[in-house]
Amino acid sequence: MELLNDMVLFVEVVKAKGFRRAAEATGVPNSTLSRRIAALEKSIGLRLLHRTTRRIELTEAGLLYYERCRRIVDEARLAHEQLGEMLAQPSGVLRASLPVDFAVIYLAPMIAEFARLHPGIDFDLDLTPRRVDLVSEPFDVAVRMGVPENSQLIARPLGALTPHLYASPAYLARAGEPSAPEALARHQCLGVLKPGVWRFHGEGRQLEVAVDSRFALNSIGLAKRLATLDMGIVLMPEEIVADEVANGALRRILPGWRGTPVPVYALTETRLLPAKTQRFIEFLQQRLR
Repeated sequence: MELLNDMVLFVEVVKAKGFRRAAEATGVPNSTLSRRIAALEKSIGLRLLHRTTRRIELTEAGLLYYERCRRIVDEARLAHEQLGEMLAQPSGVLRASLPVDFAVIYLAPMIAEFARLHPGIDFDLDLTPRRVDLVSEPFDVAVRMGVPENSQLIARPLGALTPHLYASPAYLARAGEPSAPEALARHQCLGVLKPGVWRFHGEGRQLEVAVDSRFALNSIGLAKRLATLDMGIVLMPEEIVADEVANGALRRILPGWRGTPVPVYALTETRLLPAKTQRFIEFLQQRLR
C-alpha cells in the first residue's frame, strides 16, 4: 500500500511539473513529497527525475516508470470507484431479527414497500421470540421494542409508539367503562407477561395503577385477540390495534390518558454497515417517526 501511495505521489508530481504545485494539489508538504520520491528512487535503484531550482524533468527511466505508474494508478482508482458503487448499491440477503407480533401486525406492509423499492435485496427474516446474538449469529440487524439491554451493541432509535387503552364493546357493556385510570384495578387487564403496574400520563399528571389479569402472556397479538373476544382491557399503541378499532372490534377508552411511549430500536454489531442494512434502517426511521 505504501508503494502504491508513493506511485500516486510520483504521478502527481510529474503531472504538476514540480513539487510545489503537486504539494498544493495533494495537500502533502513539499518537503514530504521530495523525501518520498527520493525514497522511491532508492527502493527501485533508478533516478526518475532531474531536479533544478525551477522545474523537474523525467529521466529516460523516469518516463518509462511514469507511464507504468500512471496505468496502475488509473486502474486502481477505477477499481476503487467501481467497488464504491457496488457497496453503495443495496443488494444481497438482508438477515433481520424482528419481534413476532410487531412484525406481523405492523412492520409487514413496510417490509413489502421496502422490498418493492429495492429489488436487489432478498430477505431472511427471523421472527422467533428469542433474543438473537448479533455477535455470534449471522444477522445484519435486529429490531427491538423497549430499552436496549446490551450496551455493547450499536442501538439506532427508529421511533416510539405511544400506548392507549382499548376494550371490546361487549366487555365494556358487561364490566362497565372505567371513568379514571384508578378504576382499572377493578377490571381484567391484558398485558404482555404479568400486567403488574401500568403507568399513565394525562390531565397534567402522572400515575401508576396496579392491575391484575387471569392471563400471563408473552404475545401482543394474543393479548389483542383476547381483548376482541371480550376478555379484558389492553394497553397498546394505536398502530397495533388500528384494524380492530376500524372494524369496531375494539374501542378506545379514557382518551385523555396514555401510557409511557415504547421506544423501537435497530440493533447492529457495528457502525460500519453495508448498503442493504443502512437503507433498511433509514427506511424504518422515516416510517416509524
